[in-house]
Amino acid sequence: MSERQKSKNHWQAVALSADIRGKPKRILFDGAPLVLFRSAQGIAALFDRCPHRLVELSTGKVVGGEIECPYHGWRYNGEGRCTAIPGHVGEMPHYRVRSFGAIERDGVVFVSSGAPESEPYLHCMQGKDIVVRRVRSSTQSKVIDAAENILDATHTHFTHKGLLRGLSSKRHLVRVEVTGGEGWVEACYTGEERQQGLISRLLEGERTKTIGRFRHPGIAELEYWGKGGLALATTFHLRQADERTVEGVGWLIGPRQGWLGEIKALAFKPLFNIALEQDRRVLKSASDNARFETPARPAIGPLDFLRRDIAAIMDGEMPASAAGPRVHQIEL
Repeated sequence: MSERQKSKNHWQAVALSADIRGKPKRILFDGAPLVLFRSAQGIAALFDRCPHRLVELSTGKVVGGEIECPYHGWRYNGEGRCTAIPGHVGEMPHYRVRSFGAIERDGVVFVSSGAPESEPYLHCMQGKDIVVRRVRSSTQSKVIDAAENILDATHTHFTHKGLLRGLSSKRHLVRVEVTGGEGWVEACYTGEERQQGLISRLLEGERTKTIGRFRHPGIAELEYWGKGGLALATTFHLRQADERTVEGVGWLIGPRQGWLGEIKALAFKPLFNIALEQDRRVLKSASDNARFETPARPAIGPLDFLRRDIAAIMDGEMPASAAGPRVHQIEL
């Protein structure tokens, strides 16, 4: 089986369940337009084009669990089979729209162009007693750049100053251990007992370690651990919607902690959305600027511990970190 075929057999998060109610929703999936709607059998994903006159099905409506084309009223069920042609008398012709695998799990819609053998991976704390909030984003970038941005500790002093990092220029000597295996790589940071940014002050206590992890095909995770266990975590599923746009669906995660966990969750989402907007601006700037004169490729600096391993994983190769841990020291 080729790496492209293997990639097709993965679920990808494409929308929040709450975004798909009575109306159809159009998304881009690997550059192709899809329409999502609620069929009689559950969530459905079809190629967003009526085979009759090529109109977008997503501009139509859902009738009895079927999608109706707005041009001539042709209807299609969740499997893409044409079930009605208004005005036609006699046996129904066999028209179909390409269908994609689609399921809902934990408030998120997943789509696949292949036939995954297992359930979709959700987040780094699935099965645990936690408080979660779900978010979605759209960024002008490439998946590798968006993933590395999420996992990059060094840009937070500048892009997120005051929010994730404090206003002081003081830094701490931090140990970084990079490990990996088939389809994953992570960096574990120890030695920074506390970040001084607003998010850390409101939602965290003393910190014992921070973990940044990438999973195939485009999942970026951050975990912040304190002496009492998990303090905060995020898992973001990223996908290349089209050549210049990365779509993301993510979970913001905190420990249950009774009413305290719920109160913290109220603050987490709006603060995280501010950080997302800050990252969105800098990624767009990089994307726009890369196109001038000859298209540029970013330099890989001495603190970009995960870039090469993420690239290898996305290419279906074993990351170099699978051969054994790499240990670094940096100032954060």
